[in-house]
Amino acid sequence: MMVDQLAAIPSPPQGVWYLGPIPIRAYALCIIVGIFVAVWLTRRRYVARGGSADVVMDAAMVAVPAGIIGGRLYHVATDYDKYFCATCNPVDALKITNGGLGIMGAVALGVAAVAVMMRIKGLKLAPLADAAAPGIVLAQGIGRLGNWFNQELYGRETTVPWALEIYYRVDADGKFAPLTGYSTGEVMATVHPTFLYELLWNVGVCLFLLWADRKFELSNGRVFALYVASYALGRFFIEFMRTDAATIVLGLRINTITSAALLLGGIVAFFLMKRQRETKV
Repeated sequence: MMVDQLAAIPSPPQGVWYLGPIPIRAYALCIIVGIFVAVWLTRRRYVARGGSADVVMDAAMVAVPAGIIGGRLYHVATDYDKYFCATCNPVDALKITNGGLGIMGAVALGVAAVAVMMRIKGLKLAPLADAAAPGIVLAQGIGRLGNWFNQELYGRETTVPWALEIYYRVDADGKFAPLTGYSTGEVMATVHPTFLYELLWNVGVCLFLLWADRKFELSNGRVFALYVASYALGRFFIEFMRTDAATIVLGLRINTITSAALLLGGIVAFFLMKRQRETKV
């Protein structure tokens, strides 16, 4: 139900541009920018810890493809009914350009792949993980801008001044196309911009991690554990605001349950790692 209001955040009129037959997707560009920012910040922090910049580049080459695979696997696993139902085409599970990457799965498989790489190189994972944590969560925040362009993952309808306008989009034939179409100017709804809430939270977590690391000289993977717990805390509450379709387990969205588990795991790991002997690069 639409309600007139004095202020609102506009959505972009489109999220895809075409260079001839080649689609240029804003979501992909946001992810790419996030990756570059994460690598840049990680290199600075890892070198400051006594590590090699080349190791960071090698880790990025491993983590990025593994993260994309992990993110897609998590999305398909937690939204399996979209791909494996009586009227669904399972091949759609492979169509990553249609959207659908779970950041929790991306980080999990990305870290696992880097852990294998570091073991092969005979290097410690913890210093690299601590160096990478602020950059990872900052990249997640940048990536959330892609959801703004896609008009997705928003919250319930609202009339607050910072509400987000969701436009009706159509393709060249005038058919409804929310992801790839162009705005007609018609506002379908004004909603809570949960993408913005998570973006701001992630930037705040990044700054918090940089401060805590400098203030307390954290090591042994404790910066990474703090990242996991801090990110999960914000995601836990934001999930309660989202209204997009999601798999429900025990009456809760699957990402709410995953966030709670990560929050608890991150807190436990943070204190357990404190007891360990300090790990050097």
